Formats: sequence, structure tokens, C-alpha cells
Amino acid sequence: MNKTILISSLLVWAVCAPKKPTTENAMTSDTLVIHAEMELPVHARLGEGSIWNWETQRLWWIDIEGKKLNIYDPVTKENKVIEVGQPIGTVVPAKKGGAVIALQDGIYLFDLNTNKKTMICSPEKEIDNMRFNDGKCDPAGRFWVGSLNLSFKTGAASLYRVAEGGECKKMIDNVTVSNGIVWTSDHKTMYYNDSPTRCVKAYNFLEQTGEITNERVAVSIPESMGVPDGMTIDSEDKLWVAQWGGHRVGRWDPLTGKLIAEVLVPALNVSSCAFGGPDLDILYITSAKEGLSAEQLKAYPESGSIFKVIPGVKGIKADFWGK
Repeated sequence: MNKTILISSLLVWAVCAPKKPTTENAMTSDTLVIHAEMELPVHARLGEGSIWNWETQRLWWIDIEGKKLNIYDPVTKENKVIEVGQPIGTVVPAKKGGAVIALQDGIYLFDLNTNKKTMICSPEKEIDNMRFNDGKCDPAGRFWVGSLNLSFKTGAASLYRVAEGGECKKMIDNVTVSNGIVWTSDHKTMYYNDSPTRCVKAYNFLEQTGEITNERVAVSIPESMGVPDGMTIDSEDKLWVAQWGGHRVGRWDPLTGKLIAEVLVPALNVSSCAFGGPDLDILYITSAKEGLSAEQLKAYPESGSIFKVIPGVKGIKADFWGK
């Protein structure tokens, strides 16, 4: 397939990013500004999908265009790279062992020891020019994953919910670039973003059935701050949103829509974030180098690396797939 078609989920939006992103009209005098530091200088083409496996104390992350699943040990600094053979949109640990990965043509159970892939479902197998993108598990262990059109056709993608038995249900349609998704500590609210809309939406969430209702806008991100990409949530139910094209992660209050804090990252295209460490007090951040001009790469030479910061608030344990 032509390389230009297999570009990342958000490279098309990088051209709209300002050369010197600002936070005008979003920051207040109370906004905390902190700086991320280098953790792993890997220069991934499109680092994404960060999630902390709290059982193994490892950071799982992916390089979408590199077709790689990475398992990083912050203690030894060893980064294990696993080739998966297709562009990989996201990864989550499975409770019964292994991982669930979203590849271009479907959702798979992946054996980390043998690299064997077993397809769970392929809800878009009849639709051309698509691949799967970001996703996470809800508190009941169901996998939520979205798609995107490789030509970035507006409204061509969807968000799906996948049960352990393989049942797959379309939950949201008319999506363009499906991205970050999280749930509150009381399991009653789900937050989700379709990147080009520049907003994070909230939904009432019923844990028992996995149904969502009452869609509304929780956060709107100014154009000068990039577009929302991967997202995580902290123990205070505040949202940490990676802002592609904005060289930052913003901490937003979804009840007021206000920016509380921001982490400045020495990479223009910031793609995902996840709390990790034994105490879940370290925020790990992925980034991308693909799609940047020579001038942008010169300005952000560490693009594609993994960064970290200790922001003064803790995250929550990630939910794994299955019961």
C-alpha cells in the first residue's frame, strides 16, 4: 500500500499546528506549568497507546507506523520491541494473560511469548481504506476501540465495544479520528475524543450493560494548543490530554472545562500519556517524529521519544480485558 495512505492517525493535522504553540485564551494565572524530561530516547515514527501494566510494572506502548509493540522497564531501562506485522493502533493487557491489540484489519488476542495472533473480531472487514486506532478497557473489562479512514474522510470511522466473547457493537458513528477514552472512578461517566472536533465529550456510562447516553461537550481545546489525542485520567477525575501539534499534555477539569495544569514536552506532536510507577505518580508521555518538516525536526530533535514527569497527582490502575 502507498506510504502516503499509511500515514499516522493524526499527521494530517500537524500542518495546522502553529510553529510556536501558545495557550492564549486557555491559561489563567492559576495554571500550573511543568516540564517533562527525557525517559527513553527511541525516536519512534509514531509513538502512541501508552498504558501501564501494574501487574508487571512495565510501560506498554506502540509505534503505529513502525508496526511495533514495545514493553519498557523503567528500572532496567530495557525496551523490548515486538514486531506485529501491521500498523498497530493500541494495546491493552488481558486478565488471562497476553494482550489485546488493534491492528489495521481487526482486533486480536496476542500471545507475548509466541507472538501468535488470534482474531477476536473484525467489524470493518467489509470497509476499504480503514484501520483501527486508539482504545482502552472499561471498568467491566470490555475493550473500546475506534477506527479511522486512511484518507481521513470525515465521519467515516466509528467507536466499537468488544466483549470477551468476541461480541462487537458499534457505539458511536460519524467519527473521523477516534482517540482517547477514559472512565471516572465511580464508573458513571465516560470521556472520549474525536480529534478533529478539538473537544472531549462526556457520556453517562452504565457499567452493568456498557451503554452510554447523554452526550455533551466537557472540554474544548483552543486551536493554538493542538488537537486532543490520547488521554488518561487521574485519581481526582481530572483529564490529562495529549495535545498533538501543541507540544504539551493538558490537565483539564471536565466539570468546568478549564485548564488546570500543563506539561510542556520537547516534542511537537504529543500523542498519548499514562500514569505509571509503583505509586502511579509518574506520567509517561509518547510522541512522534513522522510527518514533521526538517525545520520542525530541528526545533524538536527529541521527537518520537518517551518522556516523563512527576506532576504531583496520582493516576489510577488501568483496566484489563476480560472478566
